Amino acid sequence: MVEVGYEVVPWARRRGYARAALGALLAVAQQRADVQVLRATISAENTASRALVASFGLVEVGEQWDDEDGLETIFELPVV
Repeated sequence: MVEVGYEVVPWARRRGYARAALGALLAVAQQRADVQVLRATISAENTASRALVASFGLVEVGEQWDDEDGLETIFELPVV
């Protein structure tokens, strides 16, 4: 399993950078024989990132607590 993350500075949002980054990270994960699952964890109020990962086929599989960000939803996608 590999967990991906990204952050886009406010002035650059809604320009496709996160989509391009996630697409590139997914492509690399798919080329690796040792990666079976791609994971992203996203806070409940981050609707843009939640929509982005859903558009790539990641599905909600649970929740976790992050000491820095609070409650996060776990999204995963098999990449085998």
